[in-house]
Amino acid sequence: MPEFLVHIEIVWPPGRDDAQEREEIFAAELLQGQRLAGAGHLRRLWRIPGRWANWSLYDVPDATVLHEALTSLPLHPWMDIQVHPLAEHPNDPRALGIDPPAPAKETS
Repeated sequence: MPEFLVHIEIVWPPGRDDAQEREEIFAAELLQGQRLAGAGHLRRLWRIPGRWANWSLYDVPDATVLHEALTSLPLHPWMDIQVHPLAEHPNDPRALGIDPPAPAKETS
């Protein structure tokens, strides 16, 4: 199934300062994100420190399903979205069966 790396930046409109409205939208966003993860579409999500932005990994049948997933997000009207389709690489360590070493344990 195709994978897509997605970069999202939230661009909240100036002057839209209703804290309750924002809280409700963000709560709905959390629930929809959990639904997409439960459906297997949203596989990973990383925050970009200090910004209203993230990178996510979607595993969906095609770009149309990705579009439907992204537009289902309550914050979609305020998102600047960049989509990067991913293709397999012949030297991918996972495809070659190479497991990364376990992280070293820190000692005090």
